[in-house]
Amino acid sequence: MSNLNLTEKDVKNLLTNPSGEQRAETAAKIAASFDSEHLSTEEKQLAEDIFLIMVQDAEIRVREALSENLKENPNLPHEVALSLAQDVDQVSLPVLQFSEVLNDQDLTEIINSQGVEKQIAIAGRASVSEDVSAALVQTQDENVVAHLVENEGAEISDSSLETVVDTLGDSEIVQGAMINRPQLPVTVIERLVTVVSDNFKEQLANRSDLPAGMAEGLLTQSREKAVVGLSVGSDEASVLKLVGQLLANDRLTPSIVLRAACMGNILFLVCALAELADVNVGNARKLIEDSGELGLKSLFTRANLPETFFPAIQAAVEVEQETEFDGGENDRERFARRMIERILTQFGDLGVDMESEDLEYLLAKMNELPVDLNHNA
Repeated sequence: MSNLNLTEKDVKNLLTNPSGEQRAETAAKIAASFDSEHLSTEEKQLAEDIFLIMVQDAEIRVREALSENLKENPNLPHEVALSLAQDVDQVSLPVLQFSEVLNDQDLTEIINSQGVEKQIAIAGRASVSEDVSAALVQTQDENVVAHLVENEGAEISDSSLETVVDTLGDSEIVQGAMINRPQLPVTVIERLVTVVSDNFKEQLANRSDLPAGMAEGLLTQSREKAVVGLSVGSDEASVLKLVGQLLANDRLTPSIVLRAACMGNILFLVCALAELADVNVGNARKLIEDSGELGLKSLFTRANLPETFFPAIQAAVEVEQETEFDGGENDRERFARRMIERILTQFGDLGVDMESEDLEYLLAKMNELPVDLNHNA
């Protein structure tokens, strides 16, 4: 038994059931010397028999010693590996993360039946197949999915990545992992652009695989969101000055006007339409407040904005006239949701989920509409 490093004393200790500490030391000793290339058939069989006994040991430290010393052993019997992988976290995690003896079916069953720590260990394996990745994505746990996405050794299908954005796109932990993943399909980047937080917009814009023009659009989107948001609560003179500055620098774009409308910033909308149409802001307000649509429509046309934006602008004005802002928490967000619902009622083919509350996604979809789209105002 010299190659197995198992002495007669070791055997005696095992048979006489010594302390847990002694059994753990013996387990570690046998596991560390388990090398099928240098063991006889009898020694290999003896070691495997001992492993099968020790995985049932009541002492966690005994099973932990086996796991730590056998986690990267390619000759570990599958039965032993699976038993260790299904054990308590203290025992299972090393085997789950490192053992190549476990197959995809083993890993998937553990993902579907065990806890988060085991799932994270599997997500961090040196290589993860698409099937195992899909099972991890289905957990919809942000920590599990973030570990998976940031693992460059994980193969993740396009559909799984799209599911990540759809189910956990609002998680900054997941956003950070997605942005730092070396390769992402264009479809995923396009969706990620609409949900990523301001903290990550610049990082996303700097990706080398970002389609031409999207980086500039992403930074423009972030800037416009900040400008409209900062102008909320300002007086008319301040907003007029801001709008004039934007116009002078070619930044009073149709998208920022649309964004202001969608965010319920009607003062910005009035000032922007007045500047673009070159009319007095007082007259612009009267046209907008006209009970019919002709006043707003004429102002909109004179401002030379895309025809496809008119239903959104009209919906925003209507909702604003119906809404009393109470200064309560998220009242602007509630306004935006009502406005989005109104737009979706007018457009039956925007390609936007009727339950979507994602303003960025709606704006992106509206920007994709053809300029000659017919609509019912």
